Amino acid sequence: MKKNIFIIALDEFTNTLFGTVNQADSYRYYPLLPPEKIIAAANYSMPDLLAEACRTLEEFNARVDAIVSYWDFPATLMLPTLRQAAGLATTSTESVLRCEHKYWSRAIQREVVPEMVPATVAFNPFDEDPLARVDLDFPFWIKPVKAHSSILGFRIDSQADFQTALPKIRAGIGRFSDPFNYLFNRCEVPAEIAAIDGNYCLAEEIISAENQCTLEGYVFAGEPRIYGVVDSLREENPSSFSRYHYPSRLPAAVQQQMREAAIRVMRRTGLNNEPFNIEFFHDPQTGRISLLEINPRISKSHCPLFFLVEGASHQEVMLEVGLGTAPEYPHGNGRYPMATKFMVRRYAGDALVRRVPRRAEIEAMQREIEGVLVVVWVKEGDRLSRFTDTDSYSFEYANIFIGGQSEAELVDKYRRCMQQLPFEFEPLTTQEG
Repeated sequence: MKKNIFIIALDEFTNTLFGTVNQADSYRYYPLLPPEKIIAAANYSMPDLLAEACRTLEEFNARVDAIVSYWDFPATLMLPTLRQAAGLATTSTESVLRCEHKYWSRAIQREVVPEMVPATVAFNPFDEDPLARVDLDFPFWIKPVKAHSSILGFRIDSQADFQTALPKIRAGIGRFSDPFNYLFNRCEVPAEIAAIDGNYCLAEEIISAENQCTLEGYVFAGEPRIYGVVDSLREENPSSFSRYHYPSRLPAAVQQQMREAAIRVMRRTGLNNEPFNIEFFHDPQTGRISLLEINPRISKSHCPLFFLVEGASHQEVMLEVGLGTAPEYPHGNGRYPMATKFMVRRYAGDALVRRVPRRAEIEAMQREIEGVLVVVWVKEGDRLSRFTDTDSYSFEYANIFIGGQSEAELVDKYRRCMQQLPFEFEPLTTQEG
């Protein structure tokens, strides 16, 4: 009998990759909440989202075997509540918060691997003089206690930078803090953490390191395991990623140190029967390893990379732990020894999208250049600045996943793809709109 699996915000592109997983014919997938209510929504009403999802589960006329998601907030934080409503075993909401609440997560990390954790200060952006609370030297990063994708994250080099970022944070933080606090305030958390809710921000020491990577793993029956390491390469602007590369090119000894640290930290979070990814920096000059953040989910962005190299999307891990089964994820069964994801960005300021590649144009290019998958995030008529989930310094409008035999081949395929993808933009001034 096929397993019935509900997936929060099931989207078309990622849905196609479910067909690559082991025993794909044994699963039947159902959407739980439409993508437009989870992905880059203008606002999130947590009570309404939970009520709608629970109604869908209650009205389902068969057994629910698993509820999973590969999206960030609010989906990750909703999962324990929804699983409980469906009578399924689940990790606790508190364990998810220990990963996602950036200040609480830092406190836990500092208990376990203090040498890998940067100096951190929490501050309330609505205070009269919030900068007075930050006892860090310039430069430093600021970011909300809960957000994702570098949203409302800023590098602060001076008092003027802080004062410029502050009104943007005050105007935008409620989009995340209101739904976050709805569940946070209903959980049992230490008093020192309870005082720092989703309206707070973190100021963090800047980690000066050349290399960044993400460890993909899962916790099953209380034991964390790591199955892949993906490099994250940045643009000259250090806030924006240019691409991901799998498998990691970091020295094996460095990867092993990260694996050991990740396992120790994840045990301390209490997360169980759940996938996760954990991000690190490595400075090749000093050898220092620094922990950036934890996400209690698989990285959706890495799904095609694992498919191209391992022969199956790592959605397989998400599904198996969600069903209470120990994963047996494959290695080395893909067509390529390496793969990359290019984030196609615009840095030249705000613009209207005048043209995007037609489906037929993308399909023709993918037939001509093997090992290529393209995802376009915008549509004609969109204004880039109103595409909600973007970082503070650029506009990401497409992704290109590429498998290849060498680094040079990956870069060459990307160059050819961009020559054949006809995007057109009309620049806008800040006054237009």
